[in-house]
Amino acid sequence: MSASSHEPVYEKSGSLKKTRKIYAIDLFCGAGGLTHGLARAGIEVRLGVDIDPHCEYPYTANNGAEFLLKSVENLEGREILQYYRKNGIRLLAGCAPCQTFSTYNQKANEADKRWWLLNHFSRLINDLSPDLITMENVPRLVEQNVFANFLEHLERKEYFVQHQVVNCEDYGVPQHRNRLVLLASKFGPVAFVSPKSFDKSKKTVEDAIGSLPWIAAGTSHPNDPLHLSSSLSALNMKRMEVSKPGGTWRDWPRELVSDCHKKKSGKTYPSVYGRMVWDDSSPTITTEFFGFGNGRFGHPEQNRAISLREGAILQSFPSGYKFVEQGKQVNIKAMGKLIGNAVPVTLGEAIGVSFCNHVSSIPYSRIKSLGATRPI
Repeated sequence: MSASSHEPVYEKSGSLKKTRKIYAIDLFCGAGGLTHGLARAGIEVRLGVDIDPHCEYPYTANNGAEFLLKSVENLEGREILQYYRKNGIRLLAGCAPCQTFSTYNQKANEADKRWWLLNHFSRLINDLSPDLITMENVPRLVEQNVFANFLEHLERKEYFVQHQVVNCEDYGVPQHRNRLVLLASKFGPVAFVSPKSFDKSKKTVEDAIGSLPWIAAGTSHPNDPLHLSSSLSALNMKRMEVSKPGGTWRDWPRELVSDCHKKKSGKTYPSVYGRMVWDDSSPTITTEFFGFGNGRFGHPEQNRAISLREGAILQSFPSGYKFVEQGKQVNIKAMGKLIGNAVPVTLGEAIGVSFCNHVSSIPYSRIKSLGATRPI
């Protein structure tokens, strides 16, 4: 079933009309970006599921939810059904890691089993029959047969489905990040809140991270272990020193240019080894944003790549979000993966607002009648 053009109304005071209580389970929960955003909108997320053990501490330390360390491939609906409240509206989120579908992944093919995580999400929808469903991923997913099959499955199950590509900048995320967002409901047509109704101003890199304290490459700040920057080789430090905000390696002296970029095949990648710009949004934060050579991830002024904390803030995590237990060493690659894979918190909030607005407009009689048909 396709959605109508009805525009939900977000109360600009930040308080939603709480005539219904929504309880959620977050599959592929990661560090908790979506969960944290849903909670901001008034949705109670009761469980997060992920296969990566690095997710457990940040997820549980920042969110009032339990964590289950398990692959969704091996998860049965009966294992998690208990986390829903008997008399609440049930939301199931399934934002699978997106590397398989990303334009950055040149090696992915249909033999990659990650393509089929969406099928396991469909299986759990069968098991749980949730009232509401959401998924976030990269826009390229819409081109794949696995997504078409997923939509067909939802419509066979009589969900009203809406999906669109969302520019995260329009929702207050300080980052150039386009994402596919799917919303589905058993109750009726559901629409994603508009930027105007959501009422979040656009943010620049300077707005987001301009006030963070100075650190050198390869060091962390004593008051925040996550404000940690990767070290630079002597050659990369020379490259960093001559890099301009918004510039490219084409600005460097020829002796500093990598051999691969001197070849014809390498000249189409100008954004690697680049600095961000203060008065613009950041580029898309990937799972390797902590590396100067992995994209335009150089700090606008300081001679280093952005820190893990700066990457997290550009993903709209709160500045105090806990990622590592106090006293434990920060694994920069593991944390970079968690941060880069996360649903931006503010985008998660917009998803939550969309659902809260939606259920507030549904007659209680319809909610009650449909709720009687699902597993107890």
